[in-house]
Amino acid sequence: MRCDSKSHSRSRSKSLLKSFAMASLVGAAVLQYGGLASAEDDGWVTLLDSSNKGDWGEVGKANWEMKDGALTVDKLDGKDIAYLVSKTSYKDFQIKAEFWTDEEANSGIFRRCDQPDKIDAKICYEVNIFDKRPDPSYGTGAIVDVAKVNPMPKAAGKWNTYEITAQGPHLVIVLNGEKTADVQDSKHAEGPFALQYGSGVVKFRKVQIKPL
Repeated sequence: MRCDSKSHSRSRSKSLLKSFAMASLVGAAVLQYGGLASAEDDGWVTLLDSSNKGDWGEVGKANWEMKDGALTVDKLDGKDIAYLVSKTSYKDFQIKAEFWTDEEANSGIFRRCDQPDKIDAKICYEVNIFDKRPDPSYGTGAIVDVAKVNPMPKAAGKWNTYEITAQGPHLVIVLNGEKTADVQDSKHAEGPFALQYGSGVVKFRKVQIKPL
């Protein structure tokens, strides 16, 4: 069968133009989202960073605001503890969270919560940030009522990184590169996670999650 060279050339030109247009769109998206695109390439999804609070539900009220490159909170609006709750439910995952607190802070990261509109340690796993907790065995680095920590590390006055893994019943907590909890527990299988504010000054500079 004889091929029309002019027709073939026009078809090839159209194909190249389409490819170029698609590459331009992808490039524009990368420029628009900056570092978030690279973070998501290996499975990590950035929910909060130094320029973006992200999209969260709220339980309780506090003065969460972006300030000096971090989501900062230092006052409750009322008596109830406040939470920012993820819009998505997760089963098996890893979380990376960069945070700073003062010495008076009571905070934490709650995960696999059974309900999105009521957050507490009875229906979630609470990874604590609470240097002055009366019972330090469940203070900073512990999973409240599930995995104790001894000795309790201190988080106040510096930037810290939590690495939190939940894979089936296996729960692992790493604070600043040191493992503080490693336990098997199956009370809570799936649910949203939440950032807590109870007292003091609390800042979150980056929060990422990677479904497993």
